[in-house]
Amino acid sequence: MSRPFQSFTHNARGQIKHAWDNFWDFMMRDNILEVAIGLIIASAFTKLVNSFVSDLLLPIISLLPFLHRNLDQKFAVLRKGPHYHRGYGYNTLKQARDDGALVMAYGAFLNNLVSFLAVGLALYSIGQIYTWISHDVVIKRTVKCRYCRKWISSKALRCVNCTSWQDGREDQLRA
Repeated sequence: MSRPFQSFTHNARGQIKHAWDNFWDFMMRDNILEVAIGLIIASAFTKLVNSFVSDLLLPIISLLPFLHRNLDQKFAVLRKGPHYHRGYGYNTLKQARDDGALVMAYGAFLNNLVSFLAVGLALYSIGQIYTWISHDVVIKRTVKCRYCRKWISSKALRCVNCTSWQDGREDQLRA
């Protein structure tokens, strides 16, 4: 082999090894693994809560007398399609969309809204239960700084943003 080619391959191997070592250090950090595990658990948890809402909760709500079908199938026709029947209208959301009608699918929105609120309530409950069991506060109370109006911990003596004292010293200095 020629000397320039050997030098090139040696440098390339060194750069590849350096890049691999940096990538490996990045991947094996504790925080990265914790975040990855947290995201996987959060994804599974979200699927579970969404299933609870759409498979158990919404069918029960759909039993109300003024809802004649599943809540997630409720829609309003904003502009009729070419095959709209005056007497019958559209029976399903899919039928209306297939006909080219402009529809507002408010049932799907309500389904997503209830799912969002259920996920938020479930996460809040898990945080409260964890705090109760471990005596380690997860959900920390915050207040707005009187001077810069940014959110800070309610236990803070000084604002982390504008460094003003929260116990009234700033007012005493101005007086």
